[in-house]
Parts: sequence; C-alpha cells; structure tokens
Amino acid sequence: MPTAEFSSWRGMGRQVGVTSRVSDAGSDGAVLLAPRLRTERPQTISAMQKITPFLWFDSQAEEAAKFYISVFKSGKITGTTRYTADGPGVEGTVMTVAFELNGQKFIALNGGPHFKFTEAVSFVINCETEEEIDYYWEKLTADGGEDGQCGWLTDKYGLSWQLVPVQLAEWAMDAARFPRVMKAVLQMKKIDLRTLHQAYNGR
Repeated sequence: MPTAEFSSWRGMGRQVGVTSRVSDAGSDGAVLLAPRLRTERPQTISAMQKITPFLWFDSQAEEAAKFYISVFKSGKITGTTRYTADGPGVEGTVMTVAFELNGQKFIALNGGPHFKFTEAVSFVINCETEEEIDYYWEKLTADGGEDGQCGWLTDKYGLSWQLVPVQLAEWAMDAARFPRVMKAVLQMKKIDLRTLHQAYNGR
C-alpha cells in the first residue's frame, strides 16, 4: 500500500478500517465486541455472495454507485458506511457504498487517489439485441467515457466494460464460420450485431 494509513484496508474479513468497542457482556458473562462503524441500511451477512467486486475510487464511490444504478434499471444501493473519528477518511464522509446491478453485488470504496482502474479488469454485459448494445454503449460512454475496440469501452470513472452478444457463445462452436465473425469483430468498436450475423452466414 502507498501509505501506512491505508494498511487497514487489508483483510476485508476483519471489516476494513474499523475499530471496535466493548458492548454489554453476554449471558455467560463474556465480553462482546461490536464494530464502531456508522452505517446506513444494515446489510445481512448471511445473504452476502461469496465473491464481490470491490471497486476503489478516489472520492466518487457514492456518485458512481448512483450512476451505475441509473444505467442498470434493476440496480439498487443496499448499504452505506461512513468514516468515524478514527479515520483514515474525514469523519462523516462516505467510506463504502454497497450496491447491486441485476442481482450482482458490488462494493465501492472512497480510498483516495492512490489506485486507478485499468483495462486489465473489465465487466462483461451479455447483450441479446442490437438495441441493448446501443443502450449500454450510449449510457456508459456518456460524460467523458471512451470507446474501445471490439466491444470494449471505458466509463467516465475509468472502469472498463465489454458489451458481448450472447450469440458469440453459439457461433464459437462452429470452427468453420467463427473465424469470419472474429475478423469482423476486430474491425469494430461498438459491436454491430447485424454485421456479425452476416459474417457468420458468409454474406
């Protein structure tokens, strides 16, 4: 990590950046520890998915989460935590935002300017129609996002996405015709599904 102050982000299973306080003793007299963390919309631990993408932002975690749920209509914010006086962020400011997009859980962190997103990690959106491809391409490249090659794009926060036609999985099983499809894909930025159909059918 770049500075010692962010060493607390290691080990998310320990509840990142959170100190503890002593609460009331249990029925057997044992002292219980409870996290000293300011939270909104408490989350249910038992409902947590096994693997959750954890996205590091400078200070735009809440803004980004709201943007993504505006793009994915079934999206929702499920919880927010705020920094306490123990830091490392400013007391009362947003630390993490938990949100869902089409049932997939994410956590966004305001961790400072130390790390940036790269194309080495991207999220695939499986699209069934050209209209769906057009919709996500327009929404995710808006306000500073960038077009990429072969269906890739980068949104205004630097996060990379791939818009992939669901038909590709079926076409890939055809060793004779799939190379024509891939040749067409390599010439595209936003995927043109009609052109791919034509390439697959040898037109």
